[in-house]
Amino acid sequence: MGWFVTLATFLVNEILSEPAYLIGIITAVGLLAMKKSTGQIVGGAIKATLGFLLIGAGAGLVTDSLAPLGKMIQGVTGAHGVIPTNEAIVGIAQDQFGSRVAWLMILGFVVSLLLARFTPLRYVFLTGHHMLFMATLLTVVLANVEHSTVAVVAVGGVLLGVMLVAMPAFAHPWTKRVTGNNTVAIGHFGTAGYIVAGAAGKVVGKRSRSTEEMKLPEGLRFLRDSMVATALSMLVIYLVMAVLYLVKAGEKTAFKAFAATGGMATDTGNYLMQSVMQGLQFGIAVAVILFGVRTILGELVPAFQGIAAKVVPGALPALDAPIVFPYAQNAVLIGFISSFTGGLVGLALLTWVFNPAFGLALVLPGLVPHFFTGGAAGVYGNSTGGRRGAVVGAFLNGVLITFLPALLLKVLGAFGGQNTTFGDADFGWFGALIGNAGKAGGAAGLVVILLIGLAVLGAAILVQKRVVETGWDPGAARDALMPRDVAAAPAVADAAPAAYAKIQPPEGAPVPPPR
Repeated sequence: MGWFVTLATFLVNEILSEPAYLIGIITAVGLLAMKKSTGQIVGGAIKATLGFLLIGAGAGLVTDSLAPLGKMIQGVTGAHGVIPTNEAIVGIAQDQFGSRVAWLMILGFVVSLLLARFTPLRYVFLTGHHMLFMATLLTVVLANVEHSTVAVVAVGGVLLGVMLVAMPAFAHPWTKRVTGNNTVAIGHFGTAGYIVAGAAGKVVGKRSRSTEEMKLPEGLRFLRDSMVATALSMLVIYLVMAVLYLVKAGEKTAFKAFAATGGMATDTGNYLMQSVMQGLQFGIAVAVILFGVRTILGELVPAFQGIAAKVVPGALPALDAPIVFPYAQNAVLIGFISSFTGGLVGLALLTWVFNPAFGLALVLPGLVPHFFTGGAAGVYGNSTGGRRGAVVGAFLNGVLITFLPALLLKVLGAFGGQNTTFGDADFGWFGALIGNAGKAGGAAGLVVILLIGLAVLGAAILVQKRVVETGWDPGAARDALMPRDVAAAPAVADAAPAAYAKIQPPEGAPVPPPR
């Protein structure tokens, strides 16, 4: 039996928890189902894998470039508390619950495929690391209410399977609004924030133009390049925070801010120029992520037709949050800044109101979750409410991912005493709900927990049948109020063919074949 546990642990830790491998395997299966040649199968799988590795490389660059900035912000504000970081809390939990997490994740993935095959929720969740995060959360929460290993794995596996197909369904009307088609779904556990952002955009931005239509003065036309605009914006933010940190903390402390990236600053000039470099590195990181997204979409979506036809008829791939970034690149930056602002406001409310009154922990705004979930929330808000929708929607996302982790800490037991926790919105609301239900204890607690899972599944099926399949468009009212040329604009700016003047062929050139 030991070899079987070792094999299961290997599959989870080395393959299924690596989204790049998982995407490559899924692409290969799809191409195989389409009866492609061996070369096409191998090439497509490798290219899709490389696309996800590009996303991971970009995410690593984002994390590295934001780390010194986070230190500066904490030094300037003087705030101390919990910084939500999914990877950190999962790493801590693996030491104690590694085998249970492995079994739970395998069972949950199998349950999700069965649900995708035999219910209307035809979504295949392909974000492997988020599967691992949710499996770890469910293991910790269920183990905290002292259920047996078998109960933790069985009940947790069912709950994980439900979440893997339900959350893409809840977000899909909004996702279709973003992408303009029905070829891909969102597979990321920040879904609650994206739905709130889309709903907020629908309320506040009926006549607000898209973030992608910002008209800049002639001298600022270079800012229309999203990579340049992103890098310049972060450069300014970095310089402002670097100066404030230098003034408050002094040279001796401030010069250590870049010790882990560019080395300890030697003087004030070097310190400021390292800030400039980190801002530019952030722009590069975003460009790498966007290129990775385009690469994987080019391989996975066509290949997925094979899976949809053979394995799970009508299935859609549910992919990571950056999959929506190319659809509104200005909104990503606006969303990040607005979400971070919402996190600061949430921190202030926790400090002055909710910590003294209810004992909720102080949750510092982590720059990485605010970038990824805030950026995606900005895209969703922009799709239904333009610029105002992007700002308000992402701001609300920032408030959510500040308060929900504080509530989650109450049900994590000993893990609630760590300096980190799960960060994205769905971990917070679902974990808190399951944890509090489990306090009923024994079989009664498990029954209540399973009823919650059944309610989530039933609600998702209802949304799928009554909302998604009926073609409801959350931005239709806004389209009716906007000028005709704006309402008819394609969802992806670079998806429309460019208009060029027709050039006549030179004399003697062969006549082109008919269309």
